[in-house]
Amino acid sequence: MITLLLLTLLYFLPSIVGKDKKDAGAIFLVNLLLGWTVVGWVAAMVWACAADHPVYVRYLVPAGGRFCSHCGTPAAAVVHYCASCGTRM
Repeated sequence: MITLLLLTLLYFLPSIVGKDKKDAGAIFLVNLLLGWTVVGWVAAMVWACAADHPVYVRYLVPAGGRFCSHCGTPAAAVVHYCASCGTRM
């Protein structure tokens, strides 16, 4: 009996993880209808763990700094050659 309960909880784990998401109903349906396949269960779990909104990261350039035009490495304004690739700045 306990084994059946644990297997049921494991089967519906994506629905439990994604219960607070805006697509919780859709995650539950995918989990319910396709969760018996490994691909459907993994897809529901990935969807449940994914962020609702994309997270954008802002990179701030140091004051007076610039980037290498060849490799994109940040460098100080007074440098004439890139420290990573050696290209003239």
